[in-house]
Amino acid sequence: MLIHDDCLNGIKTLAKETVDMIYLDPPFFTQKHQMSRGSNGDVYGFSDVWDSRQSYLLFLKERLSEMHRVLKDTGSIFLHCDTSSSHYIRILLDEIFGEDNFRSEIIWTYKRWSNSKKGLLAGHQTIFFYSKSPNFKFNVIYGEYSPTTNLDQILQERERNAVGKASYKRDKSGNIVMAKEKRGVPMSDVWDIPFLNPKARERVGYPTQKPVELLQRILRISTDEGDLILDPFCGSGTTLVAAKLMLRNFIGIDVNTDAIKLCQERLSNPIKTESTLLKVGVIPYQTKTTAELAILSQFECDIVQRNKGIDAFLKKHYLDAPVAIKIQKVNETPEQAIRLLSDAGAKRNCSFLVLILQKATDTNELKNVPSNMIILKSYELEFRQKVNDYIVEMCSQRVIGHM
Repeated sequence: MLIHDDCLNGIKTLAKETVDMIYLDPPFFTQKHQMSRGSNGDVYGFSDVWDSRQSYLLFLKERLSEMHRVLKDTGSIFLHCDTSSSHYIRILLDEIFGEDNFRSEIIWTYKRWSNSKKGLLAGHQTIFFYSKSPNFKFNVIYGEYSPTTNLDQILQERERNAVGKASYKRDKSGNIVMAKEKRGVPMSDVWDIPFLNPKARERVGYPTQKPVELLQRILRISTDEGDLILDPFCGSGTTLVAAKLMLRNFIGIDVNTDAIKLCQERLSNPIKTESTLLKVGVIPYQTKTTAELAILSQFECDIVQRNKGIDAFLKKHYLDAPVAIKIQKVNETPEQAIRLLSDAGAKRNCSFLVLILQKATDTNELKNVPSNMIILKSYELEFRQKVNDYIVEMCSQRVIGHM
């Protein structure tokens, strides 16, 4: 169900203790007008500008109080925020839901490229997890053990002594007690889920749109099929899409006409982008060989993955432009390497190009070398050539000595 209204009015129409879980992604108190353009050319936006922090917190308090009323005794609420006001919101949630009902501070971490101002680049947002009572529904999700986990930690039972130090449990005979079947490591409160990239199929261009995977994870731990989910700031409808895909019932509320229209469109054809990064991890994205990394370690550079023409950029710019580095691959001729680097460097407006050869080549005979390209030999190649030259010279001296 969709309700086109201020969420305070919308929630007041709901009966007491009827909702199983609430997720809200309210304005963050950024003091900005949030605007973006969708793939269809439509412009979406909303205002996050407030007269004062006090007026912002009062806005939230009125609505959170109503959410507390409609939430079941077994229900949970997840409030999404960032550093703009998270410390104030935590106090507000303690007041309305009770300090004892605080469950977790979930950290959603992600990688985003940005020209950071002075200070640290923001790479996470916060989701406060509260329940209405101690009798809340929770589904434990298990993950893989860390690669550093000791085999005995998996197979053997552990216990803690009087001061809390863990050790392997032993029976009366002094034998180590084997552990019961384990299902893995319970999910932590740090969630590494990629931010939606511009080409993601589920991306609709709505400002602050969250990935479906993030909402599905929240639904997995706090709800079951058939439960009723409420999103009082539903925006582009990500929570509703996740609920529909997971056979949950849902109520979405938003005051923005464009948001309601967008929700209707997404619900008619719910799409979730399958993240390759989540499926296979970062290793397939790391295309450099050990030998190539060793060569690049000689430079102060930023390594580039999955690019045929460029392997790295120097951290320092020259002539106010980047300097690209390429290492000749085993299956490339010098001419092919020159062309690949030249084409890629031209597209990035590089001031200089550095080509590192890994095969014996007479650089004087190379053709079509751009004037801004510097050709070097890898240390290994340089070493092999020096050794070969030495052997040739020694052999020549022996031949002359026998004449």
